[in-house]
Amino acid sequence: MQPSPRAATTPDTSGHDTLRAVQWQGNLLHLLDQRKLPFEEAWIDCRSAAEVAQAIRDLVVRGAPAIGIAAAWGMVLAAQHGDDLGVALATLKAARPTAVNLAWALGRMRAHAGAGAAALAREAQAIQDEDLAANRAMGAMGAALIQPGSGVLTHCNTGSLATSGYGTALGVIRAGYASGNIVRVYAGETRPWLQGARLTMWELKRDNIPATLIADSAAAHLMQTGKVQWVVVGADRIAANGDTANKIGTYQLAITAKYHGVKFMVVAPATTVDLATPSGSAIEIELRDPAELLAYGGQRTVVEGAQAWNPVFDVTPHGLIDALVTERGVITQPDAAALRAVFGKPDAH
Repeated sequence: MQPSPRAATTPDTSGHDTLRAVQWQGNLLHLLDQRKLPFEEAWIDCRSAAEVAQAIRDLVVRGAPAIGIAAAWGMVLAAQHGDDLGVALATLKAARPTAVNLAWALGRMRAHAGAGAAALAREAQAIQDEDLAANRAMGAMGAALIQPGSGVLTHCNTGSLATSGYGTALGVIRAGYASGNIVRVYAGETRPWLQGARLTMWELKRDNIPATLIADSAAAHLMQTGKVQWVVVGADRIAANGDTANKIGTYQLAITAKYHGVKFMVVAPATTVDLATPSGSAIEIELRDPAELLAYGGQRTVVEGAQAWNPVFDVTPHGLIDALVTERGVITQPDAAALRAVFGKPDAH
């Protein structure tokens, strides 16, 4: 375990970090509408907690850290308007159930609920600033684990679009590309919302990092060819024993990586670690509308009357994870004892 973020030197990634998708503008929250990327860079302005909750539900904003940051600003909007903060908090918390960052950020905001809108705004800004600093630290530490000249595969979108900026797993890729440790980047398309194809490829192209898109089903063949040495992914919730919930398809990547001798890295801020959840079996997995699988681009692709099952996360057992990177350091072979040593004991309930 590397206990300190200072153990790795942060490479110069100024040319590969240009995007901020969640922007507070004093009396509204300015959100890049990720549903319309990559072909249209449209922004949505949220002026109430209810509108922020709707944006989270509708995937205007997505990614565990970004959801938490947006919800924090939603609480500021509620305070500015004199709304019932308890109602606003409950509405925001219910927007999406799997990512622990949402409840964590709202817990921080609740602690300042009686101090007024200005105090809430300072807390929301602190949450956003701390996330960016954590991402930069994790990027440097994760990149340092990767041998020079390596190829990596990533899944879903874990970059500036999913965070305050820079990204978690994509932050490692940004830092690794800048240092020369990473020379090949592959992104899985990530069905059914195509976050890898629409968002990760757009983000990497925008920041001049060459990347190759693959179909999700091509991952095993890619690993078999020896072109990737690491799979680098984010997380929406990490249980006390190291089991990790992430975008659907992550588990099968971990199994395939283990078979082919490819290392598997999870990159997530400490806020994603949920010591109150003992193992992955206790994580609530969000099920979305089956209709998302039955059509593409608004055009139905499946015969009428067909049924679909649409879980949007799965759980990777900790035994398949070679390295867990948080801003508190690197944990190799994460398990309950290793997480307890870094994060302490779970809160009593």
